[in-house]
Amino acid sequence: MIKDNQKYFNRLHVVIDAFVIAASYLLAWFIQFEFIVDETTGKLPVGTYMSALIFVVPGLLLLYYAFNLYTPKRVQGRRLEISNIFKANVIALLCFFFVLFLTHLDDFSRKMVFMFFGLNMCLEVLVRILIRMVLMNMRKKGMNLKHILLVGYSRGAEEYIDRIKANPQWGYLIRGILDDNVERGTTYKGVKVIGRIDNLMVILPENRLDEIAITLGLNEYYKLEHIVSLCEKSGVHTKFIPDYNNIIPTKPYTEDLLGLPVINIRHVPLTNTFNMLVKRTVDIVGSICAIVLFSPVMLAAAALVKLTSPGPLIFKQERVGLHNRPFMMYKFRSMEIQREQEEKAGWTVKNDPRVTGIGKFMRRTSIDELPQLFNVLKGDMSLVGPRPERPQFVEKFREEIPRYMVKHQVRPGMTGWAQVNGYRGDTSIRRRIEYDLYYIENWTVGLDFKILLLTVFKGFVNKNAY
Repeated sequence: MIKDNQKYFNRLHVVIDAFVIAASYLLAWFIQFEFIVDETTGKLPVGTYMSALIFVVPGLLLLYYAFNLYTPKRVQGRRLEISNIFKANVIALLCFFFVLFLTHLDDFSRKMVFMFFGLNMCLEVLVRILIRMVLMNMRKKGMNLKHILLVGYSRGAEEYIDRIKANPQWGYLIRGILDDNVERGTTYKGVKVIGRIDNLMVILPENRLDEIAITLGLNEYYKLEHIVSLCEKSGVHTKFIPDYNNIIPTKPYTEDLLGLPVINIRHVPLTNTFNMLVKRTVDIVGSICAIVLFSPVMLAAAALVKLTSPGPLIFKQERVGLHNRPFMMYKFRSMEIQREQEEKAGWTVKNDPRVTGIGKFMRRTSIDELPQLFNVLKGDMSLVGPRPERPQFVEKFREEIPRYMVKHQVRPGMTGWAQVNGYRGDTSIRRRIEYDLYYIENWTVGLDFKILLLTVFKGFVNKNAY
């Protein structure tokens, strides 16, 4: 079982890290004093520099432990691991300089210290990527597997099996499912129902499992306390996979109400006042800069619209925004003048005769959307967010698509996570909402800048805009 090997692997990992730290330090010293040879700094005996390793190695190892760098990483992303390596090294660097300040070691080479931490971060990332690749390759070949038993046959169990089967590099082997309602021998993607839940009393004492995953259906949650009690008595690591992931988001947050855990159904970071102020500041500054930057393009587009077809320059259309409030969204007019009922008929389609010649080009390149920068400046919209929809479609989709109205908890945007992932124009509205919900629940300033950058490189030209 993998649980018997994990402690030995962790010890080996600590030894490898200690070697990497020491090697990085020695390499930095060699480069600084044997290769560069700076006569003005670092005039201290070699022993002084080497004695620092006595504190540096264990200190960094403790920080790595504090940042969970020695926990199993079968499903943990590389970015999180790299981020933790960076954080641990930054804290160590600050501590190192603080100690140098307290001990008045003014001649201790600061260049060498910076070089050491830079080399150490790079080598640590490289070594961990190599270890990850070796382990993934072993797991794909059937080695270093973690044996799991599922308790309960439900949608949650099927979705868990789907992900395990799609990612053999995680090294999970599902031994079977216990369930009281599904016939024994029933198979889902090669995983069989091998017995009833009461069989746990026989299976657990054998101690041949690494994990128990409780995947009960909603109607069987009354059994949860008994199952958890059995698992905890056996000492087997237990996880709970809820059967209501279509209701609760992937990152729910809880509140402690005098010892009572309260799960919030939807976590929206932009309900936080500070986050709202940051996003609004970015919108104001960004929209002003964009208006100045794109003013020649907008002037040229305005002239072409006026010269090529009769009618108003700006097309105003009612859309639904933050907190379900309607607002007038601006666009350069790209279609012939039409009656209000014709306009409400539906989306434009391929080779739509209502679109003007210059309108086709503007819609393909998203130039017709540029007047929305003034909507952003007014506060009706944001630079980044879910695209706003017309009231009649909001009423239609709110009945047809689960959680559709969640998108109105934030300001609509000129571009969004769905758009940069290809869901623009005449594409699946359900998939678009999935991407919008991900954005709403996982918003950060960094994600906004990432979306804006992706929009610049691949978001302006829209093959689905007719």
